[in-house]
Amino acid sequence: MALDRKGLDQAVDEAFPLLSSLAQRIHATPELAYSEHRASGWIAEAVEGAGISVERGLGGVETAFRARVGGGSGPRIAILAEYDALPEIGHACGHNLIAAGAVGAFLALSRQTATLSGTVELIGTPAEEGGGGKIRLLNAGVFREVDVAMMYHPYDRDILAHPALATKRLTMTFRGAPAHASIAPWDGQSALTACLETFRLIDSQRVHFRDGVRVHGIVTDGGQAVNVIPERAASLFLLRAPSLDELERVAVIVERCAEGAALAAGVEVELSMRNGYKNMRNNLALARRFGKALESLGRKPRETDPSVGAGSTDMGDVSHAVPSIHPYLGICDEGETLCHEREFADCANSPRGLETMRLAAKAMARTAADALEDRELLASAREEFERA
Repeated sequence: MALDRKGLDQAVDEAFPLLSSLAQRIHATPELAYSEHRASGWIAEAVEGAGISVERGLGGVETAFRARVGGGSGPRIAILAEYDALPEIGHACGHNLIAAGAVGAFLALSRQTATLSGTVELIGTPAEEGGGGKIRLLNAGVFREVDVAMMYHPYDRDILAHPALATKRLTMTFRGAPAHASIAPWDGQSALTACLETFRLIDSQRVHFRDGVRVHGIVTDGGQAVNVIPERAASLFLLRAPSLDELERVAVIVERCAEGAALAAGVEVELSMRNGYKNMRNNLALARRFGKALESLGRKPRETDPSVGAGSTDMGDVSHAVPSIHPYLGICDEGETLCHEREFADCANSPRGLETMRLAAKAMARTAADALEDRELLASAREEFERA
C-alpha cells in the first residue's frame, strides 16, 4: 500500500499550530552553536508528544538527537533539522523554520507508519553556523546507513539545487619586535605592517581566482598600544571555493601572501589552517522530485539561479557521504533581504515565513515518500551520487 500524499499534507496542516509555536519559540530564544539546549529540548518534546521516542546526545553531541519511525530492510531517509542562531542577529538564517519544517515532515510520515516501506529519521544537527555539527555526526557514524538526506533552507526565492562553497579557516599570527613609535621606531619590526600587507597581497591575487572563489578576512589583533610598534598582530580569513581542488589551490596562494608580507616586514608568521565545510553536491534526481512536489503544492521553483551568490553549509559534507538535497524556499520578496541580515531575521518570524515552512514540510514529506516507494528514483539518485 502506498503512502497517502494528501494524507501527508493534511497531517502537516493539523500539526501547523504546533509547528508555528515551535518556530516562534526558537526564534525568540536564539542559541549559538552547541548551546541549543532549549531548542533541541523543545523539538524532542514535540516529537515525544506524538508517542515517538527520541535519542538525545546523538553521536556524543549534547544538543543533537534522532527519532525514527518505520523499519525493515527498506530505504532509510533522513530529514535534517537545524536550530542554532547567529551572534547578535539571532535567527537571521531562518534555522527556526528549518527545524519546524523538518519536524512537520517527520510527524506527517509518522502518521502512516504502518505503510512505510523503510525507515524515516529526524536528525537534529546543531552548530551549522561555523560549528560543523553535521561533520561531528558524520564522524560518529550517524549517516552510515542512510540512503537519502534532505533539508530545506529559507531564502528570498525558490531554488532546487543551489551551490554551496567549500571552506577553510586560516589564522595568521605575526610576531615582530616592539619599539617606541616616536622615539625610535627604527628599532622595531611591525607585526601590524605584515598583517595589513597580507590583505593587499591577497587582493592583488584575486584576478587569478576562479569564478565563485571568496576570500574574506578580519584583523583580530592590531597591536597593543598606539605608541608602540606592534610586536604582535593577527588576522582570520575564511576561504571559499566551488570545489575542494580549487580551495586547496587558493589556500596555497593565501599562505604565500602571508609569508611574503612577513618576509618583507622582517617578522615571523605562524599559520594555522582549519578545514571548514565541503561544497554541496546537489542530487538532481532527488531535487527535481522535490520540485515536482512543490509544483503540486502551487510553487514554481527554478532549478538554479546563477544571478545570486552562494554561501557554505555543513550539509555539503553530508552530500559527499549520502545523496542529498538542500533546496531554498523564499520567505520574502526577491532582493528584499538575504540570510545574515537583520531584516531576514524578521522574515523568519513572519506569517509568510511560517507558511513557507508549512509548504516545505509537505514537500519534504512527499519527497521522502517517493524515495521510500520509487526504487527507480532511489537507483537514479545513487547512480548520480556515485558518478560525482
